Amino acid sequence: MADQTHVLFVEDDDVIREATQLTLERDGFAVTAKPDGLSGLEAFRTDRPDIALLDVMVPGLDGVSLCRRIRDESTVPVIMLSARADAIDVVLGLEAGADDYVTKPFDSAVLVARIRAVMRRFGRASGGRDEAAGPGDGGVLAFGELEVDTGGMEVRRAGEPVALTPTEMRLLLEFSAAPGTVLSRDKLLERVWEYGWGGDTRVVDVHVQRLRTKIGQDRIETVRGFGYKLKA
Repeated sequence: MADQTHVLFVEDDDVIREATQLTLERDGFAVTAKPDGLSGLEAFRTDRPDIALLDVMVPGLDGVSLCRRIRDESTVPVIMLSARADAIDVVLGLEAGADDYVTKPFDSAVLVARIRAVMRRFGRASGGRDEAAGPGDGGVLAFGELEVDTGGMEVRRAGEPVALTPTEMRLLLEFSAAPGTVLSRDKLLERVWEYGWGGDTRVVDVHVQRLRTKIGQDRIETVRGFGYKLKA
């Protein structure tokens, strides 16, 4: 149906793919499931899903490479699935442009919660509003050559538009709402990723680094032992 969130799910394990597809469909999602990266890329280009759920280790085109290909063409949210919590798997996926990751084996309720959280974040960063929208309540904020239009959800650096993913935009909005204030990794996980429990702070670190490459390496400062702050 038109109001369903359409999930592209790429997973080579038949049992996991079929069971997860059934679970997601029971929770109201429309699912396109593919067993390898190449067919996943084709489905992405054909179906234009709302979110992509990609296993790291799939044949043909691995999940990290597929994420990069998707990110070259779209800001659609991406969640990576990994059988290991290795730093290499996690960081490579996030650096490729993923918004979040889930380690296998996963609880289906956790996976659904992560998907819904990412989609809410996507809606807010695309100009949507809800009770938690906070920083996006309107106005143009200037920090040196950086301008953040919190109402129009647009960013410019030295007058040039900056393309951000929904998660990067949400992260920048949090920093922009409190310039000069140190925000801890745990607080950013809670506000941006909606983690109500202890999460992996590497998610924050990689996204901050990705954001820095787009808005300027010196614009976000690291405060060792505490977190990050945006230069006022």
